[in-house]
Amino acid sequence: MNSSPCSSRGEAITEPRINDRIRVPEVRLVGPEGEQVGIVSIGEALRLAQDSELDLVEVAPMARPPVAKLMDYGKFKYESAQKAREARRNQALTVIKEMRLRLKIDPHDYETKKGHVERFLKSGDKVKITVMFRGREQSRPEMGYRLLQRLAADVAELGVVESNPKQDGRNMVMVIAPHRNQAASDAVRRTAKAEKQSAAEEQAPSA
Repeated sequence: MNSSPCSSRGEAITEPRINDRIRVPEVRLVGPEGEQVGIVSIGEALRLAQDSELDLVEVAPMARPPVAKLMDYGKFKYESAQKAREARRNQALTVIKEMRLRLKIDPHDYETKKGHVERFLKSGDKVKITVMFRGREQSRPEMGYRLLQRLAADVAELGVVESNPKQDGRNMVMVIAPHRNQAASDAVRRTAKAEKQSAAEEQAPSA
């Protein structure tokens, strides 16, 4: 059985207490398959863990008595790391870029901003476009609406309006998403890249 890691300065750690680091007189024990064993002394729980060649892991320290489960802690940590990596991978598949425009934007600046939006959409990213109003411009929301509609029309071949223009304080916001086929192909590309990175992480020697 393993002992729970502890920092050199004795600081609190985020990992659960396991085995002989569980300092309570009794626990509510849960078996390796999730079955309820009941309330047993810590000594009995540790004996059962040793007999089963498993670890005793405190999974609910604030319960009364604390809840501990018999499990292979090394395997549990590995699977948890895999799930966290998968969650990060899925999160990376949806990216929202942001582009800010002034209401009185000059033609050259508009073309530059439009080019950025087109590049984001080609990469499979959604784009949140914000028109910022200054002073008296706030009394002319229809001008912001027309500007956003113009931009949406200019990039229509690459994306579609997912969230129509709406007032948000001194700003007006619209979200454009890439067409589904573009988003799907980009998702495949990102997934392959994430899997390659995950494989590299797993093959890297541990410190």
